[in-house]
Amino acid sequence: MSMTQDELKTLVGQAALTWVPHGAIVGVGTGSTVDKFIDALGEALKADPGRVAGAVSSSERSTQRLQSLGVKVLEAQAVTRLGVYVDGADEIDAQGNMIKGGGAALTREKIVAELADTFVCIADESKWVSTLGRFPLPVEVIPMAAPQVIRAFEAMGGQARIREGVTTDNGQCIVDVLGLQITDPLGFETQVNQWPGVVTVGVFARNRAQVCLLGTAQGVKTVEFKR
Repeated sequence: MSMTQDELKTLVGQAALTWVPHGAIVGVGTGSTVDKFIDALGEALKADPGRVAGAVSSSERSTQRLQSLGVKVLEAQAVTRLGVYVDGADEIDAQGNMIKGGGAALTREKIVAELADTFVCIADESKWVSTLGRFPLPVEVIPMAAPQVIRAFEAMGGQARIREGVTTDNGQCIVDVLGLQITDPLGFETQVNQWPGVVTVGVFARNRAQVCLLGTAQGVKTVEFKR
């Protein structure tokens, strides 16, 4: 029997709990799939209040959801490392490289991911791609630099525009870029992050996933990537 996208997200959100060590502080990302993980975490805490010691969140939205379910949220500055970070992706390839930032939280997501030993990506199978770039690439940009960043992407063959009505938790704007094929994710990420005014680009290659829990019609498929 086929499942809806929402049901697949629920499956992978629940499956991600098995990657969280008992009593750990867990890194928690942002988005509709992560909401399912947060819900599962809240249910687990009802049965076992010591299931996690707390969470470090990558967005105000996730922080509010975690706190509403009784999860203690810590500031990233108070933590030196995390065993695991659970987050979704807008795209993920066969090496664990991702495009993230559809929810405009990409910079904070990278900060939390950098603290974690293991990045567990939870996604439905529509997010699995052979080459990154089909999904509009989000880039967090200081507003003053947005026009020149847009021109730089146009010189690469992309079509870039400011995401209207969106201000990030850091007070910046998002530029979305269509028309790219990102065949060297790490090189691309390194290059764009050096442009003046770019806070960070939504390619996660340096902080790529080590594990992907992929929701499929046959259930949850676990893919582990070589480091």
